[in-house]
Amino acid sequence: MGAKSASPQAVFCERLRAARAAAGLSQRELGIRAGLDEFVASARVNRYEQGVHQPDLDTAGRLAKVLDVPLAYLFADDERLAKAILGFARLHRGEKDAVLRDLFP
Repeated sequence: MGAKSASPQAVFCERLRAARAAAGLSQRELGIRAGLDEFVASARVNRYEQGVHQPDLDTAGRLAKVLDVPLAYLFADDERLAKAILGFARLHRGEKDAVLRDLFP
């Protein structure tokens, strides 16, 4: 993703779409699991992915939770940072503590 020059909204759209695809969820299924009304869930997620509308922070958080990614991942404007966020989130607590000790002695 050439996200460094992309707008924050474009970054969010791309990461949301990629995370949903990786999770194997349809737009409708993601929306419903995130608490959107089932009759508009597909259209709303589609509009989020297309950048027509932006979810509020609470909705973005619910989408991230369903996708099992940290909310920060959806907004990370650098691919390396996005990978680091995902990797760190998937570590156990002790492993996270060890990484933090190594990075910030």
